[in-house]
Amino acid sequence: MALNTKRVAKLNAPGRYRDPETRGLYLQVGRTGTKSWLLRYELNGRERFHGLGSLDDFSLKEARERARAARQKIADGVDPIDVRRAERAACAAEAAKAITFEEAARQYYQQNEPRWRNRKAAAQFLSTMQDYVFPVFGGVSVTGVDTGLVLKALEREHPERPGRGIWMAIPETANRVRGRIENVLDWATTRGYRDGENPARWRGHLENVLPARGQIQRVEHHPAMPCFEVPAFMAALAERDGVSAQALEFTILTAARTGEVIGATWDEIDLDGMVWTVPAGRMKAGKEHRVPLSGRACEILNSLPREKGNPCVFIGPRANGLSNMAMSAVLKRMGRNDVTVHGFRSTFRDWAAELTGYPNHVVEQALAHTIGNAVERAYRRGDLFEKRVRLMTDWSRFCSNPAPVGEMVPIRAAG
Repeated sequence: MALNTKRVAKLNAPGRYRDPETRGLYLQVGRTGTKSWLLRYELNGRERFHGLGSLDDFSLKEARERARAARQKIADGVDPIDVRRAERAACAAEAAKAITFEEAARQYYQQNEPRWRNRKAAAQFLSTMQDYVFPVFGGVSVTGVDTGLVLKALEREHPERPGRGIWMAIPETANRVRGRIENVLDWATTRGYRDGENPARWRGHLENVLPARGQIQRVEHHPAMPCFEVPAFMAALAERDGVSAQALEFTILTAARTGEVIGATWDEIDLDGMVWTVPAGRMKAGKEHRVPLSGRACEILNSLPREKGNPCVFIGPRANGLSNMAMSAVLKRMGRNDVTVHGFRSTFRDWAAELTGYPNHVVEQALAHTIGNAVERAYRRGDLFEKRVRLMTDWSRFCSNPAPVGEMVPIRAAG
């Protein structure tokens, strides 16, 4: 009997019911009463059954149209079952790629965290992503991240420097951010979430539209405080409460870099020996650096709170310590927008050159700069630690000297 709408509705016995009007079309009734459409055909000597959908989704008329469309493919030598499988595989591949950049970054972080040199470095990866990247394209699929979005993140206005993008305002940090974006996208490509060139790559790509970090830094010096202002500033700083203020005072007394201080852990500190040993993995030059601690620096360390399970010396709101901007925020609250934290290293250098007789190489060693050429470094194997003990003690004495400028006592020359 020919199939019609009424008969299709009444057929409930399990089996297959042929539609004489459409070659190869069957109504299939399952054991549970479900009804669906099948197309029987032969291709290359093989009998096959191609599902055309449920009766709930397609009426008899629609099933006949779908059967005729499938027959046209068969006539052209195309197997509709193979076509469907390919389409489903493509959809599955696209679905697998439907991962946002933030999801990819967090997976990259989890899988690569053991490779970071320390916990602080690992924490900085996510913190810089949260500060500079996720707000711009964290919710965008990794397949949708292009050069325009990468540049938008790198040229986004710095919150504390209106009118300037982060690439120009904080070039060193921005370059790290660019490298981290590139790493995440490379990871996503290897994982099969995206393909094509990496839009965050530098060579032959972003270097064509962004100035190199070195070019920016040659003209963008860190504003430094004149050394004669330091004693009064340090006196005001010592009166401020909070770990960030203590970290800033410690940074100035040790002439260290921001990252070295906020990444400091208690296992690096020897209070009895009055020395802070920064491991090579956290130093810019990749070489272990011993920092002599003055009496005041040790006082600061002894006054700091400690949390069980937290190795960080300076503990802030974030679980792993202070943020990169914590000490800058102290300067801002003190109304010193004219100087930077890093600029105090220049202040230290000016003080040593103008008010002391310490040799240049001793001062440069205190700043953890690479000294001389390869030959000179080969002969100068020590770190001049004892001379630097006297240097940093004199620097601490100077910082605590409240005398007016005209009454400052010159510091003795190095013996």
